[in-house]
Parts: sequence; structure tokens; C-alpha cells
Amino acid sequence: METTSYKGTNKMITGIVFGVITFWLFAQSMVNVVPAVQKDLGISLGTLNIAISLSALFSGMFIVAAGGLADKIGRKKITYLGLILSIIGSLLIVLTQGAALLIIGRILLGISAACIMPATIALVKAYYEGADRQRALSFWSIGSWGGSGVCSLAGGAIATYMGWRWIFIFSIIFAILAMWLIKDTPESKAESTGAFKFDYTGLVIFIITMLALNLFITRGADWGWTSTITLVCAVITIIGIIVFVKVERNNDIALIDFSLFKNKPYAGATYSNFLLNAVAGTLVVANTYVQVGRGFTAFQSGLLSIGYLIAVLAMIRVGEKILQKSGAKSPMIWGAIITTVGCALMGLTFLPGFSYTVAVFIGFALFGLGLGIYATPSTDTSVSNSPPDKVGAAAGVYKMASSLGGAFGVAISATVYGAIAAVSSVEVAATGGIIANVIFGILSIISIIALVPKDTGKTTNEKATKIDYRNNTEPEPSH
Repeated sequence: METTSYKGTNKMITGIVFGVITFWLFAQSMVNVVPAVQKDLGISLGTLNIAISLSALFSGMFIVAAGGLADKIGRKKITYLGLILSIIGSLLIVLTQGAALLIIGRILLGISAACIMPATIALVKAYYEGADRQRALSFWSIGSWGGSGVCSLAGGAIATYMGWRWIFIFSIIFAILAMWLIKDTPESKAESTGAFKFDYTGLVIFIITMLALNLFITRGADWGWTSTITLVCAVITIIGIIVFVKVERNNDIALIDFSLFKNKPYAGATYSNFLLNAVAGTLVVANTYVQVGRGFTAFQSGLLSIGYLIAVLAMIRVGEKILQKSGAKSPMIWGAIITTVGCALMGLTFLPGFSYTVAVFIGFALFGLGLGIYATPSTDTSVSNSPPDKVGAAAGVYKMASSLGGAFGVAISATVYGAIAAVSSVEVAATGGIIANVIFGILSIISIIALVPKDTGKTTNEKATKIDYRNNTEPEPSH
């Protein structure tokens, strides 16, 4: 890695946080403005669901590639590329009058996030040391977790009092400020070890497969589940998965290194991370229902989630302390259980006015409480159980699981909501959509119980973990 005497400043970390929230706060605010956007643009709920899920989907698909490029050509350059893409994507959404620019803009926002997230973390690691690095990473986490916590409230307030397009005008402003704040940061690259190698074949297959799956989920109801185009998407998805696994297992340079999953703690952390991020579909369903079914404004529905913001920020450090005291498995399980219970409360749509409002408020608070407890133990488990020579790849796969989980969680739960709403009441539709998220939560709990050993995360096992990797260098078949 290039060496420099430069030390990170408050100005630099402020710029990084501003860059991070262009996605986590502003792009994610779409979850709370579905009725307003649909009314303004006159597009179908299915098309809008695609647009909402595309950002997380493209972020997940490109984050591994973007991280590798950042190491090779420069972390600051890739951060700037991400910010420029964020500005362009936000501008397209501001100007859109229909579905086309909205979808293109959301795709660009997803690629933007894929560039910004790994590149900014690498900049933090390069220019902060010791306690300063921990402090900087805490601010990075506040930008991401805090941004996702406040996005519903901020998006609702902006949409109600200024118009939903102003969400993306603010995003442009923050991206420009981020570029100015980090302009004095020196470039950072990994040591050059020859030509940059990347699994472009695997990436193309992966993109085609994920897009086909996303279209099958989000548009199947509109097209008809037995229509030719829906069946074609299903066939492409199945063939794509088979071909992708075969290609990746035979490649020396692979997009996803399946041998990572031979380690149970890592597999448990990654699978549960994917599934618990899929629960994010609750945000779309709950916010849409209280506006359509209960007459709330976007701002009022955002206020219901303020407990989420407070809880997730307050509990991140608590999860860290529990991890240090009792290991990772206990806080991961309890975090997933609390999050799932919070989701279930939001599905009690049979409750009358004020009672349901209280249930949703408590549900959001539990949602944030659980995620806050789960976050640090899960991340630590994924990193600490990665082979020393594959930490970067393992972290990329883990973050990809986050983004793809969120994308498919939103797509599936919103599709369930839309399909049921077309034939029944919005109350039944909301309950159905949230049940889908509860199922994701239960599967997340099962994956932790089944795969994460009880003593994972305890310092006494770090040496044993390293020895295991030295004695298991041959990849095992993935299942």
C-alpha cells in the first residue's frame, strides 16, 4: 500500500459521511414516498417497486468489482466516481416525468453506492490509526445505519412539505459538498502486483441472473405468472444460477469465492445478514399502508419510525459490548428475534386507529433495537472468520449479501402487498407483505442457530480459527 504522512481530519471524515448518506439517507428515502411518486408520475406499483429495489440490487451486484477497482486505481478516484454517479442519478430522478429516467436514475444510485462504500472504508483504514480509526469508522457507521434510520422520517418530511423531488436535490447538494470536503485527501492505492484481474464473465452472468430474478418477482403479477415473459425470466434465473456456480467453482479469480462458506461462522453471518436485510421490505409495506390505508401523510408515517433511528444508533455499541462478553451467537440470535417481533407487530392491521399506531411505533423501535444488537457481532464474525489472504473478498461478499438481501426483501414484500391489494383490502395486503418479512426473520434466526458455534467471537478461539484455515486450504464443494 502507498505510504504517506497524511493523517485523516474531521473535514475528511465529514466528507466521507456526506458521501455515504447520499445512498443510505436520500436514495433509501424512496421507501416512504411510494404513494406520492406513484400519483405524480402515474406509473404502476409494480414498476415503482422495480425502481425502488434496483438501487440496492445494483449496489450488491457491483460492490465487489468496485472495491477491487478502488484498490487498483485509487480509493479517492472511485469515491469521486461514485459521487458523480450519485449526482447524475439524482438529477435524472428530479427531472423524470415517467418510469424511464426514474429507473435509470435508481440504477446509477446503486452503482454509486457500490463505489462509495468500499472505497470510503478503505480511505478510513489508510489515513486513520488506532482510536482515531475507531472513531472514524463509528462516524461511517452512523452515516450508514443512522442514514437508514432517519431516511423514512427525512423523506416523509421533505415529500410532505417540499415535494418528493427535493429529496434528490438535497442528495445532489450533499454529494457536491462531499467532493469538496475530501478534495485535499491524498490518493490511496494497494501495492501494485501486476495487471488487475477480475472475473468479468462471472459478473455478467451474475447481473443477468439477478435482473431476471428481480423482474420475475416484481413484474410476474402484472405480466401473469404463466405468461411467456415471466416464464422466460424464471428459466433464465434457474439456468443462470447453475451456470454461475459452475463457472465460479472452476475460476481461479472468482466473483464469489464459494470456499469461504466452508467456514460455518462466516456462512452463518453472511446468510443471516442477507435474510435480516431482506426484512427491510417491512419499511416499504408499513409506510405505504399507513398512508394509503390509514390516511397518514408521508411525514406522519416517517415520525412512526423515529424509534428505529434512536434504537439502532443506541444499540450498536451495546451489541459490541455483548459480543466482547459472551461471544457473537447470543446477540446475533436475540437481535434477529427482536427485529422479527418488531416486524410482526406492524402486521397487526386489524387493530383500530390509535392501537395500531402504537403497535407500529413499538414495532419500528424493536426493529432498530434488534438490528443494532445484531450488527457488530455479525460483522465481526464475518471478518474474524475469513482467511487472512481473503479478508477483502470475504468482506465484499458479506456487504453484497446486505445489499442483495435488501433489494429482494423489498421486491418480494412489495410484490406480495401489490398482488393481494389487487384482489382484497389494503389491510390484508399489508399483513401479507409483512408476513413475508417475518418469514425472512425466522429463516435468519434458524441460520444463526444452525451455523454459528456458541463460542464464536470469543478471543480464546481466534488462534484456533487461524489454524483451521491453515489446515483446510483446499476448497470444499459448496452446498
